Amino acid sequence: MMHPNDPIIIKNRHTGTTEVEQVYGENWLKRIYGNPLGSIALHAVVKRAFFSQLYGFAMDQPSSRNRIEPFVQKYGLNIAEFANPDLKSYANFNEFFYRKLKTSVRPIDNRENIAVLPADGRHLGFQNVATTPGVFAKGQRLDISTLVGDRELGQRYAQGSLVCSRLCPVDYHRFHFPVSGIPQAPVPISGSLYSVNPLALRRNVSYLWQNKRQRVSIDTPSFGLVTLVSIGATNVGSIVETYQPGVAVAKGDEKGYFRFGGSFIATLFEPGRIKIAEDLLEAGETGQELYAHMGSPLGQST
Repeated sequence: MMHPNDPIIIKNRHTGTTEVEQVYGENWLKRIYGNPLGSIALHAVVKRAFFSQLYGFAMDQPSSRNRIEPFVQKYGLNIAEFANPDLKSYANFNEFFYRKLKTSVRPIDNRENIAVLPADGRHLGFQNVATTPGVFAKGQRLDISTLVGDRELGQRYAQGSLVCSRLCPVDYHRFHFPVSGIPQAPVPISGSLYSVNPLALRRNVSYLWQNKRQRVSIDTPSFGLVTLVSIGATNVGSIVETYQPGVAVAKGDEKGYFRFGGSFIATLFEPGRIKIAEDLLEAGETGQELYAHMGSPLGQST
């Protein structure tokens, strides 16, 4: 049985290699989520909005630019992918954090029957969320109605398909539409700001639906009603939507971005509308997340 503090092992779709995740703030996470004294700090301070707002404020200050180059070097980010590779030109760390990439480095699978991943990150796929033995730990089930913040809508996805996409601070933090269609207006859902790292979620997956989040549903011709839930986390300054509700979007169009911190996107499909990609399903079955880029296949319409 996996221990909550075990290393986070990731399979990389693009290289075929297996990697150990270099966790941003790993020691801090283990102290906060892994012992009783840390739990006191978690509930009194860390999960509170003001804690993340203060950190976000610090990342907006001009002095935070000094963090950019050491961050790039420590985590081995590929500057050649950046739309703006001049690290000194960013006004602050947050502006660097939600940087854009060159469109050429994230090609969108353009087959009409393919839905694509909405973000760079570490992903788990579930063909039927009602039958999965656990998410991040055995026996942990997702409360879909609470996650989407609407009981009637949640019932539409109770036996549907789900892809979980976890973004680390080192990732590209803009997110995109996985399908073409007409997006509805975003629905904000208030909540706390727990970590969404597996070091926390292995202990309590309900942090996902306790956290602040934002729901957007998309009416599509091929995949039915698709719903994305963007979930904030500790030190996430805000969830920013950049699309226009009611205006048709193409698969791969930008939907929005997260400001500083780790974050999470849940993509939900109604039953019988998609066949999730096999490597994502394997990740869901084993609990070993699959690293893959935005724009690569999520699944095929049925």
